Amino acid sequence: MQQRQAQISRETLETRINVGVNLDGSGTAALATGIPFLEHMLDQVARHGLVDLDIQAEGDLHIDAHHTVEDIGITLGQAFARALGDKKGIRRYGHAYVPLDEALSRVVIDFSGRPGLEYAVAFPRARIGDFDVDLFHEFFQGFVNHAQATVHVDCLRGVNAHHIAETVFKAFGRAVRMAVEPDPRMAGMMPSTKGRL
Repeated sequence: MQQRQAQISRETLETRINVGVNLDGSGTAALATGIPFLEHMLDQVARHGLVDLDIQAEGDLHIDAHHTVEDIGITLGQAFARALGDKKGIRRYGHAYVPLDEALSRVVIDFSGRPGLEYAVAFPRARIGDFDVDLFHEFFQGFVNHAQATVHVDCLRGVNAHHIAETVFKAFGRAVRMAVEPDPRMAGMMPSTKGRL
């Protein structure tokens, strides 16, 4: 099987991001972004997705975390797109429900070649620690635009903001794991009637 890995660098006047991804990893994460709560969430993606992530980011955090979070999503999406290559032989679709105490979230993903995000997550407060929860939407929007994926993120219930965030990112990791997994019955075949994704 081909090496499904990628290394992407992105530099703007606002951020400098380096992302490495191994889709056939063991769930390890090396994260240095200056945003501890985002790192906690990205660690969930690695661990539950069984992908190895190496994300190093420097951004204009003296302003706020918006540019850094968005650009991490963009660069991670680019890394996934490169690591997936032509997508032959993958399952393509993935889904997961993840509970954490009272919270329950569902993520459904299709590496379709068509970027689209449906995001229905309501947080009971605007911040978790000093992290602005609005930025989760920016992260996922950046990811789907550049991974060329359709992603539906729904929090079905929850009252604790931390629990809600964790269920979203754990479900995202598990849905990704299913979608990028090689399907032995599709070996060498394109998972689309169009002949390309």
